[in-house]
Amino acid sequence: MIGLLLTIANISGGLLLGLATLDKWDGESNFFNKIAGKLAPFQTIIGGALVVLALITFRSNLLFSIIRILGGLLLLTHVFGKVPALETSLRQLSAKLMPFKAIIGIGLIVIGVLGLF
Repeated sequence: MIGLLLTIANISGGLLLGLATLDKWDGESNFFNKIAGKLAPFQTIIGGALVVLALITFRSNLLFSIIRILGGLLLLTHVFGKVPALETSLRQLSAKLMPFKAIIGIGLIVIGVLGLF
């Protein structure tokens, strides 16, 4: 059950984070923009699921869990202002990760697709 949730969160989070790159591959059809538009209201839930489920399965695959946590932190950037104790450090971490947003997104998609098999 956790594996299925993790696979869904990986692919969904990857689509949201890697949208800039996926849109270039897509061309004129805007397929990925339509999917990301439907997933955007659930960005906080997807980010939280990535972080929590990655922490639960941290020991089973360390590299995948680190990528999931980084992706979850990028998806939860807008929520960090509501945590005053950690706001500055979380925003700084998120700002440092922003240049790698598309790479982490594509990595999450790859991890999600590998989780299907």
